[in-house]
Amino acid sequence: MTGRIHSFESFGTVDGPGIRFVAFLQGCPLRCQYCHNPDTWGAGGEEYDAQTVADKAMRYRNYFGDKGGVTVSGGEPLLQIDFVIELFKILKEQGMHTCVDTSGITFRPDDEKCVQKHEELLALTDLFLLDIKHIDDEACKKLTGHSNKNTLAFAKFLSERGKSMWIRQVLVPGITDNEESLHRTRAFIDSLKTVEKVEVLPYHTMGVVKYEKLGLAYPLEGVQAPSKERVLNAKRILKE
Repeated sequence: MTGRIHSFESFGTVDGPGIRFVAFLQGCPLRCQYCHNPDTWGAGGEEYDAQTVADKAMRYRNYFGDKGGVTVSGGEPLLQIDFVIELFKILKEQGMHTCVDTSGITFRPDDEKCVQKHEELLALTDLFLLDIKHIDDEACKKLTGHSNKNTLAFAKFLSERGKSMWIRQVLVPGITDNEESLHRTRAFIDSLKTVEKVEVLPYHTMGVVKYEKLGLAYPLEGVQAPSKERVLNAKRILKE
């Protein structure tokens, strides 16, 4: 089993607990207007087999401590769910903590085979980092090109099966930082049983240079990072 990998990070500190080895997988169906990795969207990357990726990660095991481990991110890693499952099988045999950073966009609750495949993944995954792009479906379609229905269904799926998750919300001025949306997101989070942490991620423009290199127009041209006050307000609503 091989997967397409965009890049690796040896000492990640923002993609799950502790120090982590992060594999960024290639490919994503979403076109988030604030995406800072547009180079992960389409074809590309480098092909690796699961054992090679596991071996790369295990080289850093001594640095992980009690809390660290391996995270697969992207792009959208669950576009390559079979590869992730095989990789995690190898890692769990070594007692490694495993984490998936996902939007949940690939989950289809009415597709039995899809559900079974995600059940298999759940058995091998210790933690999910779930990105809720926008709680309002129409606003989500405008922001990402896709509905939020699969994402919210996946959150409920994780909760019903007792799987730990962190909820992530990117805070974009004028798009995801309005009071109504934040309170609706909080109400949804409160309906879940297994949310261990909520992370508010302030929008930034560090990915603009990648759009320029790819010859792409930057969708949020002129939008500035949220103020400290807006970030604190979002944290107050979503985390307290």
